[in-house]
Amino acid sequence: MNKGKKAVVLLSGGLDSTTVMAIAKNEGFLVYGITFDYGQRHSSEIKAAKRIAKDFGAEKHFVIKIDLRKIGGSALTADIDVPKMEQAEQSGIPVTYVPARNTIFLSIALACAEVLGALDIFIGVNSIDYSGYPDCRPEYIESFEQTANLATKMSVEEKKHINIRTPLINMTKADIIRKGIELGVDYSITHSCYDPSPGGLACGNCQSCLLRKKGFIKAGLPDPTKYMI
Repeated sequence: MNKGKKAVVLLSGGLDSTTVMAIAKNEGFLVYGITFDYGQRHSSEIKAAKRIAKDFGAEKHFVIKIDLRKIGGSALTADIDVPKMEQAEQSGIPVTYVPARNTIFLSIALACAEVLGALDIFIGVNSIDYSGYPDCRPEYIESFEQTANLATKMSVEEKKHINIRTPLINMTKADIIRKGIELGVDYSITHSCYDPSPGGLACGNCQSCLLRKKGFIKAGLPDPTKYMI
């Protein structure tokens, strides 16, 4: 167990990151949530992340503002339609990929961890039931961990090893949901949709919604999400 140790948890407000926070908490870590307001169209996730951090009793919840809309290049940060239904299920890297997003997020989480003295950074990337994003692959995470241990004072001067923790990396969406339920996660307070209504209802047809729906079906559990359709 890791009782009393600090961990930084990347918290998007979605199903995966919430399950990761539950896992970190269950392992005995003092959890520090970090959420990014990066100009995404689905800002409902930020409200969800705040609810989740409070629900888990996070020691602190950092909400970092970065305007990636100035760069664009993604349906989440530019005036590009979010793919729905058949388009959303096409193979390859989808237009919802945000250029270098996890590299940016992990770098800031690393800075936060160094200030806190936390040696563990948790992120909910997954390489099985995932969206085809290149920065969710195990080889990317391994590379970033190596970089983290070359680039920080606490690793170079203090000889401490920084761990990028990916407990969901080899789990199906159904397995992730079952794990979360086992740990008491309330998925009704999470938000996964890429293109919600102004009132925050999930569209039900984007890639993230479809993966979530299928996950609950395969897990044999009811999906508490409120969908527009």
